[in-house]
Amino acid sequence: MLTPVVERYKGKVSRIYFRAGAGFGNPDVYEFLEAEGIKYAIRLPANRVLQERIGYLLKRPIGRPSNDVRRSHASFTYQAGSWTKPRRIVAKVEWHPGELYPRVGFIVTNMARPSENVVAFYNKRGTCEQWIKEGKGAIRWTRLSCCAFAANAVRLQLHALAYNLGNFLRTLATPEPIKDWPLTSLKEKLIKIGAKIVSHGRYVSFQMAEVAIPRTLFADILRLIAELRPPPVTSIA
Repeated sequence: MLTPVVERYKGKVSRIYFRAGAGFGNPDVYEFLEAEGIKYAIRLPANRVLQERIGYLLKRPIGRPSNDVRRSHASFTYQAGSWTKPRRIVAKVEWHPGELYPRVGFIVTNMARPSENVVAFYNKRGTCEQWIKEGKGAIRWTRLSCCAFAANAVRLQLHALAYNLGNFLRTLATPEPIKDWPLTSLKEKLIKIGAKIVSHGRYVSFQMAEVAIPRTLFADILRLIAELRPPPVTSIA
């Protein structure tokens, strides 16, 4: 699965990064990425050896329990029985208020970044998955029923364009009360809402129910959209 993706991006980008869950944690994937010069951060399932390497971080902190999350990181080399060489492991240990045991995670990586930065890079995988999930739900960009690969690629690009336009609207032209609306809500309550067009001699207006978007809120949206236009150029005689 990775080979055609990597071949498609070769020569088009300066560097390729790869992050994945524990399902991709096998030596064949590591060796392929290392041979291609790709930096990666992949979740590694915990085992007894890994737990022992960070045993000093798994002891409950001394003193009164903190109201904040206590977070610690560790970095060490480790070689599983199926690996041909040792690799770097980054561990994260979090003590959450009210919880008896810590939350522990391990990441195998070939990056030279500090442990905190490796964890931050890996955590963005969850954010990316939320965007993909939103695209599937709001834009339906998985509806690729054409027989040819090129035709499906064009359809996916059109879906991505629609998603970007909706995201631009949400980011740049939504007032504070609906700033956190998901793209599905914007589509159903603002973009695909029914309206009645009324044509007069000197103007055209449309009438829309205020159930989803009140008049003042809709006016704010139009104002924010208008403010995105550059100001007119004035010439000085």
